[in-house]
Amino acid sequence: MTGATRAEICAVAIAETFRGDGETLVSPIGTLPSIGARLARLTFEPDLLLTDGVAMLLASVPPLGGEPHEPPVVEGWLPYRSVFDTLWAGRRHVMMGATQVDRFGNQNIACIGPFARPKAQLLGMRGAPGNTLNHPTSYWVPNHGPRVFVEKVDVVSGVGYDRAARLGERARRFHEIRRVVSNLGVFDFATSSRTMRLASVHPGVSVAQVVESTGFALEIARDVPETRSPTDLELEILRTRLDPLGAGQKELGG
Repeated sequence: MTGATRAEICAVAIAETFRGDGETLVSPIGTLPSIGARLARLTFEPDLLLTDGVAMLLASVPPLGGEPHEPPVVEGWLPYRSVFDTLWAGRRHVMMGATQVDRFGNQNIACIGPFARPKAQLLGMRGAPGNTLNHPTSYWVPNHGPRVFVEKVDVVSGVGYDRAARLGERARRFHEIRRVVSNLGVFDFATSSRTMRLASVHPGVSVAQVVESTGFALEIARDVPETRSPTDLELEILRTRLDPLGAGQKELGG
């Protein structure tokens, strides 16, 4: 297979956020998160629970665009009310977008500027507060820059580690901001202060480029590894089965 594109590297990095989840309901929101979750299901996490986005659990893994390789196979019914029974027990992992995210993983998708008089109205809080307190949450940022990775978010939609720490042990028992994946690298919170760490840079990206594109001081190890590239099998799955129309690359502006 020819060399991987940035979108394919991001898809694998996103898939890796679901590694180890096992029989967990996953809710990837967006193009590359959907491709990444499906790639994980088809390779190293076969027990992940995927839905059709409405009320059915799927045994099959459909492509994002293009003709499916197999007819959809339904293996269960998951109406909206039953989703809450699952997520309140921590058995869900959602990947959302972030208009702003800060060093502690606080996320904003509500508005830019003061909440009382915003300069720009965005999505609102949506499910972010409940997501971040009830089960693992990861973020996908397709355009890494200092206006997204900010010192302090204007409004808190998803709860980060500093705020979760003040809520008490019972309230934060399922809280986990697992990773942030951007078009430049992968970030986690595996630090003593629970602040954001540069876990890896994508091939062709320098640490200096990430630092310049981030609005706060990241935790950075002396030797930052490179994000792993897709295997030949993963590239084949991505190109022929999951993303035959190149939707992932289009999300990155390619």
